[in-house]
Amino acid sequence: MIFVSNLYNSWARFVKILFICRLEQHMLKKQIYITLIFMLYGVMMLAQKPDGLLWGFDERKFIETKWKYNYTLQKESNTILHKAGKDYNYFLYFKYDKTYQQYLNGNFTFGKWNVSGKTLVYRFKDVDSFDIVSIGKGSMVIEFQQSDGLGKYQYHFTRVTSEESPFIKPAYELPDVIVATKAKKRDKRKSWLRQLFARRKKSAGKMNMVGNGKYISVELVGGGYYGGINPIIRDYIHIKSNGRLVKEFKSRKGGLQVNRKFISRAELEQFMEYVESQGFFEMKRIYDCDDLFCAKRKKQSPKPIPLRLVIAYGNKRKIITVTVWGLDKHKVNYVKHPKGLDNIIYAIQEMGSR
Repeated sequence: MIFVSNLYNSWARFVKILFICRLEQHMLKKQIYITLIFMLYGVMMLAQKPDGLLWGFDERKFIETKWKYNYTLQKESNTILHKAGKDYNYFLYFKYDKTYQQYLNGNFTFGKWNVSGKTLVYRFKDVDSFDIVSIGKGSMVIEFQQSDGLGKYQYHFTRVTSEESPFIKPAYELPDVIVATKAKKRDKRKSWLRQLFARRKKSAGKMNMVGNGKYISVELVGGGYYGGINPIIRDYIHIKSNGRLVKEFKSRKGGLQVNRKFISRAELEQFMEYVESQGFFEMKRIYDCDDLFCAKRKKQSPKPIPLRLVIAYGNKRKIITVTVWGLDKHKVNYVKHPKGLDNIIYAIQEMGSR
């Protein structure tokens, strides 16, 4: 009897342990399913959020864009309070150098702009900054909270081209760069014969990029100042003879950002004609301080980053260095250099930021 009793107790404990294990396994699977459901729900919610809503907006979406005001919407009541018309024309232009131009009924005003997270900092009448609701390829919506607490006003804009806006391009700015679309993936199933004809066709396309046959290379490195909350570590633009433009921008917080695009050979040759017209190849190789005030500025913070511009055209090649280039908070040009050099630099920066 004792043996039978012990055998029964052992079997009962085994069944109990087995039941507990099965129960824990079931609960674990249930927890995994619940976790996966919540994760999937979170991903779906994030996918429905407008671009930049959670982590802020990329200021590159504003650089070198021109906008036309359409209407003002009272957010809470969804009521249109004001529309643009013959008696009210407002345009806004965000430039690559962090300055803006705005046009209102025939009058131009200027200032500085900046993007901080979800806030667009620029002044219009008595408002110094706006919350960014959305910005896309063709539209932009910004808003601000009224001080009297009566709700939010949303301003709706449509993106326009240079020809559709009242802003006049400076002399150093070139026509819009033709940006090539992304290359299609190669078909791995192509036979060697089809690949051979594809290569020949590609080579023929390259011949159309030759133009006058002269070698062209443009490199712009540095400039500006190192300091502030998010100091710039690298600012580099390289334009190759085949029209390939590579822009590398690295900051301490933003990390490395690389943009690539193509410029047509015709426009590249037009730019080189402009470079020659500015007397680039006749300029000095180094522009440095010629007074004590400038020499002291080199040692102060934020520290100046020397600018180097290298341009090769055919059998010509020139390297120019400016030890202090760009304006600081005092708005002073510390190193004297030709205005034509600034025009060339601005043109390169504009091509790189489009």
